[in-house]
Amino acid sequence: MGRHVGPVCRLCRREGTKLFLKGTRCDTPKCAVDRREGVPGMHQFRRGKASEYAIRLREKQKVKRYYGIFERQFRKYYDEASRRTGNTGDALMSLLERRLDNVVTRLGFAMSRPQARQLITHGHITVNGRKLDIPSYLVRPGDQIAVKDREHSRRMPTENLATGGGPPVPEWLDRLSTEPPEGRVSRLPTAGDVGLPVRPQLIIELLSR
Repeated sequence: MGRHVGPVCRLCRREGTKLFLKGTRCDTPKCAVDRREGVPGMHQFRRGKASEYAIRLREKQKVKRYYGIFERQFRKYYDEASRRTGNTGDALMSLLERRLDNVVTRLGFAMSRPQARQLITHGHITVNGRKLDIPSYLVRPGDQIAVKDREHSRRMPTENLATGGGPPVPEWLDRLSTEPPEGRVSRLPTAGDVGLPVRPQLIIELLSR
């Protein structure tokens, strides 16, 4: 699994919105999006009007960076969404929301998706009582997501929940308990459940060329 190793605040500035790549820090005055205007780079104020292609590309890049995935994996999600009935854009966003690392973050067990991926790959998260170390696993309705009932595993999620657990838990998830941390998938997410302002149709128009 690849990962971004550079300064993540530049990614938020480039997209012009908070992607919450540093958890609750993004809600403080230290957030780079609030402190610095414009996109990164020395020629930030020389840029002209964005083309139609650029607008669609930025929408796709914003979603990729929000969920922490790269181009090849994103294309696989698009191919899967295009095979489903109904709106392809809504299906794409639903698939991305169902990722286990996103669910762990939305339940408040982790303050960011990178932190959630670390918890998962280190074996601290269980799904339906079994250890699962695959961040890209797609949850299904009825799945029980919990932190292993041992001190080493509970330490970070418990601290995160004690500080507020980030944004409110979305309607398609239920937080069952905080000690030990446990949650459940009550239904499949829809495009309206996405915590990022995004226009999926622009992404589909770009990828379907």
